Amino acid sequence: MIRIVKIETKDTYAIRKEVLRKNIPLPFMFNGDDAIDTFHLGAFKKDKLIAVSSYMKVENKNFKGNQYQLRGMATLENFQGLGAGKLMLIEAFKILKELNIECFWCNARLIAVKFYEKQGLSTFGEKFDVKLIGEHYVMYKYLNE
Repeated sequence: MIRIVKIETKDTYAIRKEVLRKNIPLPFMFNGDDAIDTFHLGAFKKDKLIAVSSYMKVENKNFKGNQYQLRGMATLENFQGLGAGKLMLIEAFKILKELNIECFWCNARLIAVKFYEKQGLSTFGEKFDVKLIGEHYVMYKYLNE
């Protein structure tokens, strides 16, 4: 059984570094990590933190209404495919609806696009490249639809 709970910013760093920045000289600490309206979720299997995700109040001019951006979703390799990411998104959508947030968006790596589509997100615009990481799409979901 996987448990989803709010975690502290510092608790996201080890998994971000291992999964998202392994052998990539880019920061694993993000601007906005400690903003008052940012929150972080962790997925625990037994007592082990296996996945993390961060949610920040960031506006994208392509979308309307109050918005939050997903940053740094990552699951440890040995625990991928168990549903931790999906469970974190379900919890995030619940929290964001309570905050009256209308639009949820992210910059999704190509390998994650199908995952996000299964969670109800759609792609927006053209593919773009993030230096040292690879191709991405902007993806979004209106939470009141």
